[in-house]
Amino acid sequence: MVIPNYSSREDYEKNFAMGITMYGQMTAGSYCYIGPQGIVHGTMLTVLNAGRRYLGTEDLAGRVFVTSGLGGMSGAQAKAAVIAGCVGVIAEVDEAPLKKRHEQGWLMEVTSDLDHCIQRIRDSKMSKTPLSLGYHGNIVDLWERLLIEYESTGELLVDLGSDQTSLHNPFSGGYYPAGLSLHQANQLMATDPTRFRTAVQESLCRQVAAINKLSEAGMHFWDYGNAFLLEAQRAGADVEKSGAGKTEFRYPSYVQHIMGDIFSLGFGPFRWVCTSGDPRDLAQTDDIAATVLEDISASVSERVRQQYNDNIRWIRQAGKHNMVVGSQARILYSDQKGRVLIALAINRAIADGRVSAPVVISRDHHDVSGTDSPFRETSNVYDGSAFCADMAVQNFVGDAFRGATWVALHNGGGVGWGEVMNGGFGLVLDGSVEAGRRASMMLNWDVSNGVARRCWSGNANAYDTIQRTMEEHSHLRVTMPFPVEDERVLDRALQG
Repeated sequence: MVIPNYSSREDYEKNFAMGITMYGQMTAGSYCYIGPQGIVHGTMLTVLNAGRRYLGTEDLAGRVFVTSGLGGMSGAQAKAAVIAGCVGVIAEVDEAPLKKRHEQGWLMEVTSDLDHCIQRIRDSKMSKTPLSLGYHGNIVDLWERLLIEYESTGELLVDLGSDQTSLHNPFSGGYYPAGLSLHQANQLMATDPTRFRTAVQESLCRQVAAINKLSEAGMHFWDYGNAFLLEAQRAGADVEKSGAGKTEFRYPSYVQHIMGDIFSLGFGPFRWVCTSGDPRDLAQTDDIAATVLEDISASVSERVRQQYNDNIRWIRQAGKHNMVVGSQARILYSDQKGRVLIALAINRAIADGRVSAPVVISRDHHDVSGTDSPFRETSNVYDGSAFCADMAVQNFVGDAFRGATWVALHNGGGVGWGEVMNGGFGLVLDGSVEAGRRASMMLNWDVSNGVARRCWSGNANAYDTIQRTMEEHSHLRVTMPFPVEDERVLDRALQG
């Protein structure tokens, strides 16, 4: 950990070079990296819920989602778009990751020809056929070409838009400026970093200008938590929102409009790893989890059932999508009740031999209560406390007291050093009664802490969720907020 006043990007580069700190990249920081499936699943849920919110439909056939980035995290967008049933068009300047995604089957097609790219979008919209299309080129050129098509034909070819370039690291290869090849950009970065920085910021302004015009025409854009809008603002792009707070821009982040409400229902990325390394154990735990969710979903509200159904659909098909890389691991989104019941069911399966070896349970830090990140996970906390590290620290300590096998607390991860605090855990299920007791105590705390936090900030979903949780757990007591009937009361109180 680094003292906050010495947590700038420049400080990090120096400290890392000296070997006195490191970048705690989300769940890798708590020793639970499970390969690409976590981001594929989360992206699928984001796209599905974006369709519901922005387009008013669960059927995304013929709808077009345009974004950028095909790296270790952003590469999931291609696979997720197809699973969600839409047309995903993803720009990538570096041919190596683009080829990798194509070879592994996540990208169905690749082109470096903008004319061909536009034609394939039109074809797929008309046929309503799911497609993942990789455009080998700069995302700025793609957005500007989509704008030209709209202005010349009146045809809006894109429904949903976002960006997943690594803008938490914009001037060291996370984002490449338009007008330069990858080789030229890398040369400029090394020989004249000031000019490279200027070129990046000019490109961000161009990208935003095209997005703004397409959005005015009816396209829906969101920030994917990669600091796109933050860096665009710093570059001078037109992303300001009149009268907004520090975490609000012209466009919402995906947490503000999509995932934040899901987190406030208590749903987030629960995960587990089969220590045997045996695919049969993973298949068994998949079936256990799906059965648990199916049982619970029969007796919940329609809003909550929708989230259960999305995850039942995912877990029943997960084995078919070849998501496993290295460890035999799985992820799904679940609320507090689902996590506890899945963990207890897996623990019983270990005890009676249906699962051959211990299973480690964990979660992504990008969760209900694992991360305090004002431009992502806590961007929909509007009571002024989005910049406080309440959840990460409290979960780190609370999980340790309640039986976690290990815990992690670290700076960085996802949106950049100095911008976020993460708290994570791992808990080993070995089939014992004690393991079940620890799982029940710890998972109930781990989720309710975050839901309560979101409730206090005024989120209606979180308010309802924590009320329901207290009804189900008579020992749980959460101080509930009172709505302010008269907004002038605070002014009068401060004036004496």
